[in-house]
Amino acid sequence: MSIIVEKGESVSALNSILSDYGDYIIGRMGIPYRQRGINIISIALDAPQNTVSAMAGKIGKLDGVSVKTAFSGVV
Repeated sequence: MSIIVEKGESVSALNSILSDYGDYIIGRMGIPYRQRGINIISIALDAPQNTVSAMAGKIGKLDGVSVKTAFSGVV
């Protein structure tokens, strides 16, 4: 999952969502891109597709936050 945060005021709500799904998160990397005033977050998950989709849906509703997901065929 890739997340771009353009509005800092959404970070608290984003972190709350990530905490709610913490059992599924394998790893997380955040990169502050100060020159552009955004934060880029990459998250590796081990979760059912419907769980990932629900998580992405909640994140995507946050103001100033964009999210994209990619799925592996590995079972």
